[in-house]
Amino acid sequence: MGTHHAAAARAMAAAMAAAAQRRDQAELRFRELYQANFRPVQGYAVNRLGAADDVPDVVAEVFTIAWRRLADIPPPPADRFWLYGTARRVIARRHRSAGRLRNLLGRLAAERYPTQQPPAGAIDPVTEQVLAALGQLKARDREALLLVHWEQLSYAEAALALGCSANAVGIRVHKAKARMRALLGEEAGGGRRVAVIRSNGATDGS
Repeated sequence: MGTHHAAAARAMAAAMAAAAQRRDQAELRFRELYQANFRPVQGYAVNRLGAADDVPDVVAEVFTIAWRRLADIPPPPADRFWLYGTARRVIARRHRSAGRLRNLLGRLAAERYPTQQPPAGAIDPVTEQVLAALGQLKARDREALLLVHWEQLSYAEAALALGCSANAVGIRVHKAKARMRALLGEEAGGGRRVAVIRSNGATDGS
């Protein structure tokens, strides 16, 4: 019995040592990647965004992705091109996300209050109401709704991001839409429902 315990302890110690070595190697590689490519990636973002406030956020997101996908990054000099491609997708996603959120809020507001036209640049009460309703959704339902209808991900893609099944994403999106309708209500006396944005961009009042 003692021999078996000793062998198991040695095996566990060896496994822990190997895991620690791999972690140290990963940290070293990431540190080298960061030091060699921080300025180029920052320059890439500045060239496309100008002196925008979200440049640091873009750079941080790029290197966060790089850490998560360290094993997928090719060795130098191809690693820099990999980072550039990641930065391009991050920037494009941010632009699309901002536009889609405006469109989503605009569609919801226009369907809920079709005759109201807020002043240009103003944060109108309808938009505030929609944002408040989004804030009252359960976090996982809200995230599923925004991934599918804001980020334009498929159910399968959203499932990968959320760590659940595509069927679970569909259920969460359905629940989020139903909750939004309940929170925003129906047009008084007119039976007009809040518009729902399908993944193809069309509205659905059902």
